[in-house]
Amino acid sequence: MRKIAIYGKGGIGKSTITSSLSAAISLMGFKVMQIGCDPKADSTIKLTNGRPVVPVMNYLKDHIEYPTLDDIVVPGFNGILCVEAGGPTPGIGCGGRGIITTFNVLEELNAFETYRPDFVFYDVLGDVVCGGFAMPIRQGYAEEVIIITSGEKMALFSARNIKAALDNFADRNYASLRGLILNRRNVPGEERTVRNFADEVGTTIIGDIPRDDHIGFYEELNKTVIEGDAELPVARIIMEIASQLLVEKEAEQ
Repeated sequence: MRKIAIYGKGGIGKSTITSSLSAAISLMGFKVMQIGCDPKADSTIKLTNGRPVVPVMNYLKDHIEYPTLDDIVVPGFNGILCVEAGGPTPGIGCGGRGIITTFNVLEELNAFETYRPDFVFYDVLGDVVCGGFAMPIRQGYAEEVIIITSGEKMALFSARNIKAALDNFADRNYASLRGLILNRRNVPGEERTVRNFADEVGTTIIGDIPRDDHIGFYEELNKTVIEGDAELPVARIIMEIASQLLVEKEAEQ
């Protein structure tokens, strides 16, 4: 089972890319689980054609009885298992608490043993890498981290903070940085800026996704571009990134 956490600045396209990678890998014949680790609970909406997934935190708040897996896991596109952590009432409590609670619930329900996914993607709010938001890169949850960034200053600032968090855990055998995915915003000198950043922090760019109106078009339909039209050039780029992850998995077997 490959467990990969995807981080990045809020609004950088984490959920779009994570969902697209989930869709791509599922089409290659692998069972995928995607866990949304953002209080907005909108990570998996493009995998379920808009069908809401009851966030774990919402279920615990609204019900006396403990959830079953059927209560909090929704099958999405091509059988992808969709989970949303959710969070507290806005303005009250810690958003990271939803991640910690969700992980505990999934463990108590033996979710991974029951579903036996080949890939687990954690879609994590990347502006905060403390407390609960750092959980996916600690204690054996995720083995690898992918950072989504553009060439914009604040996106790279967030990426640097995430890398610093990984470096702080380096002696504890936690998750390691797999690489960067450049999600282009077409700012001047973007590729050069991100390549320089990758060299500086000692990693590589494992994917380069251009701006493409097809992504937004299919998002309006609550679909990934992979589901919408896997033959599009941008979809093929995402499939190639997914293939890199798949090759690594096969190499480990």
